[in-house]
Amino acid sequence: MNKIKFLFLLFLVLYASSNCFAQVGINTVMPQSTLDINGNLSVKVINITGNGTGSVGTSVVINDGIYISINPTATDDKFELPNPTLVPGRMYIIRNINNTVTAQLITTTGLLFPKNSTTGSSQIYMYEGNLRTVTVFSDGNNWTYLN
Repeated sequence: MNKIKFLFLLFLVLYASSNCFAQVGINTVMPQSTLDINGNLSVKVINITGNGTGSVGTSVVINDGIYISINPTATDDKFELPNPTLVPGRMYIIRNINNTVTAQLITTTGLLFPKNSTTGSSQIYMYEGNLRTVTVFSDGNNWTYLN
């Protein structure tokens, strides 16, 4: 009989704890989402400099950070997004901080799609007045970008 009581009590504790921790709140008593933050959020900021090889060279791989300042040192320096199938749901905010040099944002797997479009490409050009800052999202197959 004690064994049955123990198993029942263990089941209740495990069931209660699994439901109790389904949502995490930071600075909130009653979280309304899986992660509910009542306050400011900081994300990792990094700077990446181009390799100076331009349109004929190899790319500089983006693999870290959320807010990324890219600084091309030659026209059309390539900055490569990771494979979107390996990072579903990932988001980057990318800004070309060079006022005079065009940067090329590329993907070697999948395509880059502007929002609300069914036409994608493997690269976009980032320069003053056109896509100076883009936000990209991986859907698990491709990248969608907003400007």
